[in-house]
Amino acid sequence: MWRPACPEVPWDAMNKKTVRDVDVKGKTVLLRVDFNVPFEKGTTRISDDGRIRAGLPTIDYLRQQGAKVIVCSHLGRPRGKPVEELRMRPVAERLGELLGTPVAYVRECVGPEVVRHARQLEPGQVLVLENPRFYPEEEQNAPSFAKELASLAQVYVNDAFAAAHRAHASTEGVAHYLPAVAGLLMEKEVDVLGRVLEKPKRPLVAVLGGAKVSDKIAVLDHLLELVDAMLVGGGMAATFLVAQGRSVGSSLVEPERVALTAELARRARERGVELLLPRDVVVAERLEPGTRHCTVPVDGAIEDGWAIADIGPQTADQFAARIAQAGTVVWNGPLGVFEVPPFDQGTLAIARAMATCKGTTVVGGGSTAEAVESMGMADKMTHVSTGGGASLEFLEGKVLPGVAALLDK
Repeated sequence: MWRPACPEVPWDAMNKKTVRDVDVKGKTVLLRVDFNVPFEKGTTRISDDGRIRAGLPTIDYLRQQGAKVIVCSHLGRPRGKPVEELRMRPVAERLGELLGTPVAYVRECVGPEVVRHARQLEPGQVLVLENPRFYPEEEQNAPSFAKELASLAQVYVNDAFAAAHRAHASTEGVAHYLPAVAGLLMEKEVDVLGRVLEKPKRPLVAVLGGAKVSDKIAVLDHLLELVDAMLVGGGMAATFLVAQGRSVGSSLVEPERVALTAELARRARERGVELLLPRDVVVAERLEPGTRHCTVPVDGAIEDGWAIADIGPQTADQFAARIAQAGTVVWNGPLGVFEVPPFDQGTLAIARAMATCKGTTVVGGGSTAEAVESMGMADKMTHVSTGGGASLEFLEGKVLPGVAALLDK
């Protein structure tokens, strides 16, 4: 079978200096992390500290090297003004608990009070800044704001892969004023995702789900040049099925994307890429618990008033069999409405198949990562990305500003 050669990862993403490549002993380091954690509703109690835990290796490394660590992370979407519920104090407190040492916190991100706290740091100590998104200059990537942040430190380390697709002052702008390198989490993300695109173990299988084709156009287009097989499920499969002349009832269909999906199918045939669509689907009257639902083959007509809620068991078995043969699997997007049982069974089947696959298994961030975490499967994957939009854009071949700005080796 003819296979296109894999193009190299764009913009030399895998050739970036890391925290191991610079001397940080006794230096003040500005560390950008992604501690955008969820809280229990109506409280400041953190409901999932996974993102903080993911950043601990870099912080531990910097402390062991004798660096003074200034931690910077956004929290939520305050849209350029202070929001009491989105202050970083609870994050700083939880970080201190996890590190087993007091962590200082300052209710500003720049200014004299921040400078005072920064100058008081001793080697191995940690200071958490206030939410930079309280300042409109952060998302504007204002040079003056980036320069003021940079003035606090001598080295910049970016460990926030999940925010690397944003050209903000704390993710990209600061890198213009300080030696800028990747943290250990950033290094792992870029390395694993980069190898999927550049040097995958074959066969390379992509599993793509989610609600809309329009959300995945770029990644569909890019991966079609690289993969041996593409398995499509989720709500977006309805548009592919319509392109085949199938009736999908009241399922969400993007009429303006039907021709595109037909073109993608044609290209797959030309390139020898195996494109697998659902054979059977679970349909429901409403996408909510307790609603009437049943499994139907896709070659029969789905009645109006019923919509696709999940892939069916035959499809799950077919997809699982293909995954079992893979050298590398990359998965982005749930295969059904996994938040509403019983429409989580297709997603669960894929998670189980990947958990037992002997090849490299990579889960894109966002809702896909949330699904495997909730199903207790995350530790059975080779890598679960911490970046939702960032991992998707990386797989699309786009430049991530927060990575591109780092020093090359």
